[in-house]
Amino acid sequence: MSELQESVETHQPGLNQNSDLLAPIHSIQNIIKFLLFSSIGIFMFFIPIEWNGKSSIPLDHFVTWVRSLIGNGASYYVLIIVVLGAIHPFYKKTWNRNAVEVVFSLFKVLGAIATILVIFKAGPAWLMAEDMGPYWLNFLLIPIGMLVPIGAVFLALLVGYGLLEFIGIFMQPIMRPIWRTPGRSAIDAVASFVGSYSIGLLITNRVYKEGKYTKREAVIIATGFSTVSATFMIVVAKTLDLMHIWNLYFWLTLVVTFAVTAITVRLRPISKMSDDYYSGEGYPEDVIKKDRLKVAWNQAMVTASSAPKLWRNIFENVRDGVLMAMGILPTIMSIGLLGLILVNQTPVFDYIAYVFYPQTALLQIPEPFLAAKAAAINLIDMFVPSLVVLETSLETRFIIGSLSVSVILFFSSLIPCIMSTEIPLKMRDIISIWFLRTVFSLMLITPLALLFL
Repeated sequence: MSELQESVETHQPGLNQNSDLLAPIHSIQNIIKFLLFSSIGIFMFFIPIEWNGKSSIPLDHFVTWVRSLIGNGASYYVLIIVVLGAIHPFYKKTWNRNAVEVVFSLFKVLGAIATILVIFKAGPAWLMAEDMGPYWLNFLLIPIGMLVPIGAVFLALLVGYGLLEFIGIFMQPIMRPIWRTPGRSAIDAVASFVGSYSIGLLITNRVYKEGKYTKREAVIIATGFSTVSATFMIVVAKTLDLMHIWNLYFWLTLVVTFAVTAITVRLRPISKMSDDYYSGEGYPEDVIKKDRLKVAWNQAMVTASSAPKLWRNIFENVRDGVLMAMGILPTIMSIGLLGLILVNQTPVFDYIAYVFYPQTALLQIPEPFLAAKAAAINLIDMFVPSLVVLETSLETRFIIGSLSVSVILFFSSLIPCIMSTEIPLKMRDIISIWFLRTVFSLMLITPLALLFL
């Protein structure tokens, strides 16, 4: 059997291997679908352009334009998504499936109530303070609520017509030995850094459900690659007055983030997770050692040939995007606000800080207790730790700014994102991975910061 036929058998079980596959798969129609749709996807997600004085990816500009077009309607759109998200677990009767579902379902209800109060300006003074409810609504709920469904439209073009398979073949020699994930997972990592972790998770969930990632691979990608975007890193850098060393901050943070992932995939709980597929049947990446370009092109053509019609592909991705938005927005509001209250009004994180204080002191981080407190707070939100170390030394600000990105997991957004996907990750595993990432991030970034600053 030819390489092309083997590839077709792998991705489309049940096809008659004696049929003449070469001509239909390499048809002009499939070539155009692959090149045109993939090019549009690449442009929307990965090519920064300047528009109205702002440099960002076209998807971000498009979402900004839509938001400006509908004005106050964005708030009411988010309100509908949040309310539907709060109702959904009770409608689907999944709210009491386990203790975690019960807790998150209650948080969704609280998030819906808080969103209603903020939008209609009917909440108490503490909720209506500019750095509380309105901040969470305008800087988190509305951008994420609009980005995920709109991004899902272009996501259908990015991953549905062969680009994932094409890139994956070339990335195999890098991704598999270092991070133990398929080559195709490289596109998830890039999507998170240039776009959004929510988009990265949307890609991961879609590919996992298609049987192209195992459970362990999906967990590695969700907890190791789905970090905040480069554009949000700019917000952190501006807040911590690091823009004068932006390139140093960006590249060291990038290296540390993926280095920590390379470590955690070799430790429990990730190392002991199963390699089962979502539906039991999977389509693993073939290990390619020669004729890489030829095989990559063939596999891209196979995917383009078997892809659903464009409207159906877009519909399925938008549906997943809306469901994800419904799953994460209510909890972003409730858990985020709770985190701010705990940080600003209680000594809870002063006590939790002692978990990391021995490490920050041993590493000789300036202001070790504040650094330890910021590391603990990072479990709640990735931006709040920056506010804790605003008045500290450049080294401490740099370390915490990098840590906020490299740890990846936080309750105000990313963890609810993961919980709203089909990736089977238990809460105790999430906490364990967060702790490991915090410890190793501090170990790696601190000597680098003290060396270069």
